[in-house]
Amino acid sequence: MGAVKERIIIVGGGVIGTCCAYYLAREGRDVLVLEREEEGGDNCSRENAGMVVPSHFTPLAAPGVVTQGLKWLLDAESPFYVRPRLSLDLARWGLSFILHANSRHVAGSAELLRDLQLASRELFKDLAEEFDFGLQRRGLLMLCESGELLREEEALAERAKALGLRVEVCDPDRLRELDPDVEMQVRGGIWYEQDCHLNPGRFLRGLKEVAVQKGAEFRYDCRVREVGDGTVVLEGGEELTGTEVIVAGGAWMAELSRSLGTRVPLQGGKGYSMTLENPGARPGLCSLLGEAKVAVTPMGDSLRVAGTMEICGNDLSINERRVQGIIKAACRVFPELTPGEFEGVKRWSGLRPCSPDGLPYVGRVRGRDRVLVAGGHAMLGLSLGPITGKLVTELVEGKGPTIPVEQLAVDRFS
Repeated sequence: MGAVKERIIIVGGGVIGTCCAYYLAREGRDVLVLEREEEGGDNCSRENAGMVVPSHFTPLAAPGVVTQGLKWLLDAESPFYVRPRLSLDLARWGLSFILHANSRHVAGSAELLRDLQLASRELFKDLAEEFDFGLQRRGLLMLCESGELLREEEALAERAKALGLRVEVCDPDRLRELDPDVEMQVRGGIWYEQDCHLNPGRFLRGLKEVAVQKGAEFRYDCRVREVGDGTVVLEGGEELTGTEVIVAGGAWMAELSRSLGTRVPLQGGKGYSMTLENPGARPGLCSLLGEAKVAVTPMGDSLRVAGTMEICGNDLSINERRVQGIIKAACRVFPELTPGEFEGVKRWSGLRPCSPDGLPYVGRVRGRDRVLVAGGHAMLGLSLGPITGKLVTELVEGKGPTIPVEQLAVDRFS
């Protein structure tokens, strides 16, 4: 058994684990990060849409999602799909999701998500002074092709204003003022002024470099078999011991939680992205295409197009029909893009760790004094990465967290 005095072991080297490593190392803690992928390998953090989204104060489990999801089941190119399979975990997750998809849950989560998002945005601003990851603070456009969706988004914008967010409802002329260098075929949209975008690959690489400079260590191709109270056992049998273990294992976290004697329901929500190096359309702002749930993000001279939520376990295979749905939507809203531009472009897939109530897990495991969990952020992993790392560090330091985390309790489904 290996032992390092005062060492904190972090299971998972994606954006959540790396943010935890950075903030802990900044406090002078001895940190070891165990990452299952090879160095430079894919994970859900590296090629996502790169958005920081205070606009996302509504959890994934929301009214109307279940009904719309059932309609989309028959559409091979739809933005949401649950792959049927015999799985008790999936059945339990689905039932809990349905029970949480109500207006009371949304209202009870909105202020917490707003506070987390705005705090994380401020931390991104601080980090951008330490290293460059292309942070752009120009806002996000929610683009609507139909009048029906525009009316729904206008109602959501009113709720955002009530929460104190800076929001503007835009007609096509106003959209052209905000983003004059690109043609958009839409009825209108919403400008969320406080949203940002960045290059997630550059952010993750830079944050790891800074964390290592502050003393953190990263080990790659390192798969964890089980987690105990201050211990980690690797697949080859090696056991590591630390003063604390932080489980930030992304979509694989549910499996690891079983060894802790608790239940942390999670399902992998697969998404795809493609990056055009010389795009025909060059928007200056990031945008979400409302009907298709497609994200379009400028990253320097390139353009990233991403979308789909496919509840599929831990399967990373590419479903080209769903990819084509993303491409069609992007070309429809931005007519300067053509389907031919996407031919031969790498299709990347990643798994978002989705909790059944749409809220992440942040906190200690009941009965385990030396284990914390940080995960289940679904599509908000990048956006909430810095604040999650800061909150975990405050918990390790024995301080009261700057934002209360009771709603994010790890054992709330046990």
